[in-house]
Amino acid sequence: MAITVNLDVMLAKRKMSLTELSEKVDITLANLSILKTGKAKAVRFSTLDALCRALHCQPGDILEWEEDGE
Repeated sequence: MAITVNLDVMLAKRKMSLTELSEKVDITLANLSILKTGKAKAVRFSTLDALCRALHCQPGDILEWEEDGE
């Protein structure tokens, strides 16, 4: 996949656990884990907005596009 999710990087920079983020954005730990591991098929803008608010970051800090090696 060409989109990389850097949620773990932002959590480390903010010294925040996935559980703490889950409580702040009111998203289940299971759904955040799916997003963090890059297994999510889609992300709602409202979810991305909540993550950016909680982590005080830009969407580009969480999502990164990389060209496939094809």
